[in-house]
Amino acid sequence: MNIVIARNPDPDSRLPFLLRLPLAGGLVFRTSDTWPRTKALFCYPVPIDEWPEHPEIVEQVGLRSCVRRGAAIDVVLDRGRENRSQIVFTKARGRDAVFWQSPRTRKQARPNVRTPTARAARISDLTITVDSHERYAYKFAGQQVDTVSRALPCGDYGLFVDDRLVASVERKSLPDLVGSLTSGKLRFAMAELAALPRAAVVVEDRYSAVFKFERVRPAVIADGLAELQVRYPSVPIVFCETRQLAEEWTYRYLAAAHDWAGIEDASHKRIIPQQSGTAATEPSTAEVRAWARGAGLDVPDRGRLRPEVWAAWRNARGSG
Repeated sequence: MNIVIARNPDPDSRLPFLLRLPLAGGLVFRTSDTWPRTKALFCYPVPIDEWPEHPEIVEQVGLRSCVRRGAAIDVVLDRGRENRSQIVFTKARGRDAVFWQSPRTRKQARPNVRTPTARAARISDLTITVDSHERYAYKFAGQQVDTVSRALPCGDYGLFVDDRLVASVERKSLPDLVGSLTSGKLRFAMAELAALPRAAVVVEDRYSAVFKFERVRPAVIADGLAELQVRYPSVPIVFCETRQLAEEWTYRYLAAAHDWAGIEDASHKRIIPQQSGTAATEPSTAEVRAWARGAGLDVPDRGRLRPEVWAAWRNARGSG
């Protein structure tokens, strides 16, 4: 038995995939994605004859189990990760509805809070830049904010003021947080974030989930996070319980950073007198990356810069 996911041949459908389960002669659903990774997916049941004669298969995975239990179908795939899910038949706003959910999305579905819709920091024209590499980006649909997509030097969500990146938020699921922590990638990400005036890491889970993590010893995770906070105290690591609350926190944080940027610049000019002849400080990685691109050098969108790039910047600075 296999679970099969194919592309929906109907170009006008807002649900681009077809999901087929080998149950009761074959059940077919239209759905919006290939797996409920970050949220429960709405499914629209269709007759079996809607399955195309020559389907464009996107994914086909063996099944360990596919059993209907009451108003739900429990599905267990024959693979190590992302292997358990449920097709749930329910009602939404008085109408019959079907949702495809995983254990993680089911846990996050009801945080038992209602996030506010009031403007953050009373800002009516906030624009948040979303890193173009972000696969499952926040939409900020319930907030009064515009989004633009472009490559960010660090973080996943950024705030630009006068074409200068003044704040950034790095988004992490718990598995991603642990993976980047144990591989060392998180240390470099924190170093780049620390070069900005404002930056943070937001985690879409509770801190208590660290101690339930099975693939890495909890003490290793907890010690690693504590060490990073001591090393980079200006970059808080914030646990927000659910993806919805992490998105809300990101919106409020960047709005506060926008509000503070104007105040901080004005006070800085009044408190610190402008002096000439002072020694120039070492620039941030983001500044050198921007200079290198302007000079025609090939540099990555994120991560550490090669020593020869720094050498080229210093040579140009000296020659200038």
